[in-house]
Amino acid sequence: MHQGLQDWVDEIAKLTQPDEIVWCDGSEEEYERLINEQVSDGDLTPLNPDSYPNCFLARSDPQDVARVEHLTFICCDKEDDAGPTNNWMAPAEAEARVKPLFEGAMKGRKMYVVPYIMGPVGSDLSEVGVEITDSPYVAINMRIMTRMGKVALDRLGDTGTFVKGLHSLGDLSPDRRYILHFPQRREIWSIGSGYGGNALLGKKCFALRIASTMARDEGWLAEHMLILGLESPTGDVTYVAAAFPSACGKTNLAMVLPPASQKGWKVWTVGDDIAWMRFDDDGQLYAINPEHGFFGVAPGTSLKTNPNALYSLQGNSIFTNVALTDNNEPWWEGLSDPPAHATDWRGNDWTPSSKNKAAHPNSRFTAPAEQCPGISSKWEDPKGVPISAIVFGGRRARTAPLVYQAFDWDHGVYVGASVASETTAAQQGAEVGVIRRDPFAMLPFCGYNMADYFAHWFSIGDRKGAKLPKIFHVNWFRTDEDGKFIWPGFGENVRVLRWIRGRCLDEVDGAETPIGYVPTQEAFDLRGIEEQIPAEVLADLLEINKEDWAPELADQREFFEKFGERLPAEIWEQHAALCKRLGL
Repeated sequence: MHQGLQDWVDEIAKLTQPDEIVWCDGSEEEYERLINEQVSDGDLTPLNPDSYPNCFLARSDPQDVARVEHLTFICCDKEDDAGPTNNWMAPAEAEARVKPLFEGAMKGRKMYVVPYIMGPVGSDLSEVGVEITDSPYVAINMRIMTRMGKVALDRLGDTGTFVKGLHSLGDLSPDRRYILHFPQRREIWSIGSGYGGNALLGKKCFALRIASTMARDEGWLAEHMLILGLESPTGDVTYVAAAFPSACGKTNLAMVLPPASQKGWKVWTVGDDIAWMRFDDDGQLYAINPEHGFFGVAPGTSLKTNPNALYSLQGNSIFTNVALTDNNEPWWEGLSDPPAHATDWRGNDWTPSSKNKAAHPNSRFTAPAEQCPGISSKWEDPKGVPISAIVFGGRRARTAPLVYQAFDWDHGVYVGASVASETTAAQQGAEVGVIRRDPFAMLPFCGYNMADYFAHWFSIGDRKGAKLPKIFHVNWFRTDEDGKFIWPGFGENVRVLRWIRGRCLDEVDGAETPIGYVPTQEAFDLRGIEEQIPAEVLADLLEINKEDWAPELADQREFFEKFGERLPAEIWEQHAALCKRLGL
């Protein structure tokens, strides 16, 4: 046994005073036992065994249904090291304020010790974490989302390093809810929430907030990115990593199915949410998906929007806060026609005439990634997959064209730093059309000052001998004068991926514009949708309008100014160059 791990477990047991300590081994027998115990306690409901075999429904406290960014803190010595986009708390203050909440918090409960690996078991790119929790729901979800149990202890050995994660449900009071990250000591504390994003500490907490600081210190990248492989009809595969803010189709793109018109083209899913990327000795950037499952938003997932996601969750999955039909099947808005009657996510009767949603808008499914029909044969390759392109995206009605390519690496970093999306009617409490900056789609997940994060990305471009991926930006959401989407999206997005691949291989042309290269009419395949996207509509999709870009540049400047002197000079140089090219 790893003595440091044993000592820490003893320390936490003394603090939290559980009735019993359970070391999770990750076995099938253990998983079934944990499931059965929760079913007996009424915390899990078995679903229809014919249509959803080995699937279960969980309901969380109605006040505990989403990530709580305002209660999420970076606990480093200096406030400026956390930066203006993070909540900061000094480590000493965090200890004084939050440690007392853990005292006796596990009385009457079992304490689960959950060792896990983020990444393929035999990969040099993978890391070990251990989460201590009093939630059996967390334990079963961590088994789906990570390589959990004995396999992690074997990798850890007697002297290996690991990221510590301490979690307790506490009393689930929002007034005593904190998610704390201690990047300098590679540690996470979470109390007062059982929601996945706050409680499954291997996910955003470790894989992004802590891992981003590790990546900065060790010269790699921990990113909020999907990874996919685009296979051509001749069988070669180009791998792409892509970062989109919420409500921009990230999971849909990761699992996209090419339409019939794109005969011979295939898309393979490596990961839908997080990418860890390192250069090999030859300077090639390789990426792994550190996760082992999908923790996806259920509403809106359907056979039309994402059939591969739907197929992935039809067995061995956990559903949280979705509705339950009278046939004991999960249902959510957007899945299919509404049932005549269901039990909503709060456990109440529901009919289509009910005022409230049947499923919570942030209801979730946890499903094994290996069940995805489009999962890549390389998704667990210890070396990872070679990344040729990095893509950023956002939801913009006008400003950003359908796709453009950055001029070079530094310009691409600026494009990533400038990512923004417009709010939609689906985002609660948000005025429609408001611009929200989300650089690299990492704003809620960067574990240190984002100005330093930008600097880290610039430094990657200075790496000697590096074969740098080309960088692109996409926007599926451009609208016409009536507010209707111009681009059909979904499977048709493969056409954009094909142009990106062609640019990486120097096989297709791009027209130079002030903001980057856009497809020429001849380089973009519109076969099968010529009537929907004639030449003049494609021109509109790719137009760069100075009137749109003037307020965009002003908004970028206002955002960047909040970082003060810590902002890399390269950002201002790129901003000035863009203003000059646009004549603004």
